[in-house]
Amino acid sequence: MEKSFSESYKQAGVDITAGYKAVELMKQHIAKTMLNGGVSDIGGFGGLFELDLKGYEHPILVSGTDGVGTKLKMAFLMDKHDTVGIDCVAMCVNDVICCGAKPLFFLDYIACGKNVPEKIADIVKGVCDGCVQSGSALIGGETAEMPGFYPIDEYDLAGFSVGIVDKKNVINKDSQKPGDVVIALPSSGVHSNGFSLVRKVFDVEKADLKTPREELGGKSLGETLLTPTKIYVKPMLALFDEVKVKGVSHITGGGFYENMPRSIKKGLGVKINKADVKILPIFKLIQKEGNIVERDMFNTFNMGVGMSVIVAKEDANKAVEILKANGEDAYILGELVESEDGVILC
Repeated sequence: MEKSFSESYKQAGVDITAGYKAVELMKQHIAKTMLNGGVSDIGGFGGLFELDLKGYEHPILVSGTDGVGTKLKMAFLMDKHDTVGIDCVAMCVNDVICCGAKPLFFLDYIACGKNVPEKIADIVKGVCDGCVQSGSALIGGETAEMPGFYPIDEYDLAGFSVGIVDKKNVINKDSQKPGDVVIALPSSGVHSNGFSLVRKVFDVEKADLKTPREELGGKSLGETLLTPTKIYVKPMLALFDEVKVKGVSHITGGGFYENMPRSIKKGLGVKINKADVKILPIFKLIQKEGNIVERDMFNTFNMGVGMSVIVAKEDANKAVEILKANGEDAYILGELVESEDGVILC
C-alpha cells in the first residue's frame, strides 16, 4: 500500500495515505481486543471471528447497532475524542445484553470531513476501550473521508455488535407477575441520549465548558457531559449465571416511560417511588436550567438509572448482592403491578 497514492484524489480532498497512517496508529489499540475468536487482520475486506459453540445447545446470534448522536458535538467543542468510542460500543452491547446474550465482536464506522490520523486513532482507542470493557473483539471497521459532506473538523461514529445466547437462556418476560422486583443499575451520567435538548438547555457553543462547578461535584460541565456511557455487560453476565432474570431494559432515549415497558409483560406495569430514584446532579441542573417539567425529564433522560432488571421478589436481595460484588451500586427501584400504564411514578 506504500505505492498507493493519487494526487488527483488528494486535490479533491481525500488523502488515502492518511487512511493508511490511521490504520497503523490504531493497531496497537485493536490488539487489546483480540480475544478468543478474533482472527481479523485489520485492513482486509471483512472481519473474521471463529465461533466456539461448545456448551451451546441451540445458539442464537443477537445483533445491535447504534451511534453516539449529537453528543459528538461535545467532543468537538472539548477537542477530546478518546471516549466517544466507548459510548458507541456501550449503546450497542448494552442492547445486546438485554436479550441475555454475551457480546462477541464489534465493528465501527467513522465518517469524517478530513482524515486526521491521530484523531481517528483516538476515536478508535475509545472503541477498543469499550470492547475490552464488554469482552468484545474489534474485528473490523471503516473510515470514510467525505470532504464537502462533513465539515473538515467533524465526524460521525456508528457501530455494530454481535452476541450469542443459548435459546433456553433468552430473557423471557412471560414468567413475570405482580410483586416481581425491579432493580436499578446506576448510570454514569447522561450517557448518549437527549443531547439535542442538553445542547439547547446549556447553549453549549457559548457556554463555559471547562470551569469546575460545585453543583457537579467539582467537575466542569463539558467533562460531565462527555462522561462515557457505562457498559453493563460483565456484571449482567455474572447475574445471569446465578439468578433467573425476567426482564432487562437499557434506559436510553425516551427515558423511563419508553424503555421500561419494552421489558414488561402486557397487563403489567412498574411502580416506582420517585424518592427512591437516585437522580444524578447533572439531571437536576438540566431541569433547573431548562425549566423542564418532571414528566419530560423522565421521558427523555435516564435520570441516573442506566439499566433496570426484573427478578422474582425472593431473588431480589441476591441479585443486588451479585451486582454489587461486580462493581455496580445496584438498588431496588420498584415492583411490578397489574396496570396498563407501563410506568407509574408516584
